[in-house]
Amino acid sequence: MRVLLKASMDTEKTNEAIRNGTLPKLIEESLEQIKPEAAYFTSENGQRTAYLVFDMQDSSSMPAISEPFFMNLGAKITYTPVMNREDLRKGLSQLGR
Repeated sequence: MRVLLKASMDTEKTNEAIRNGTLPKLIEESLEQIKPEAAYFTSENGQRTAYLVFDMQDSSSMPAISEPFFMNLGAKITYTPVMNREDLRKGLSQLGR
């Protein structure tokens, strides 16, 4: 299932990860593991925030994906099922008239 992972990271913990050089490695390792079709980084509500869209094969992968963000960056994580244009078209075609 295609999902949107939103990771809002604690400012102090990410500041420290930047200072000690671990933030780039953590982000790269996470991207290699998740293999997102899209990855965006911004600020939201005053916190560094990542948006990653990827195909989650099994919900049992959530702990392995989430824990590095929780443990190292004090992140708040949300997972939201999402569709692309093709998925929406397919879903709408299944509606009765």
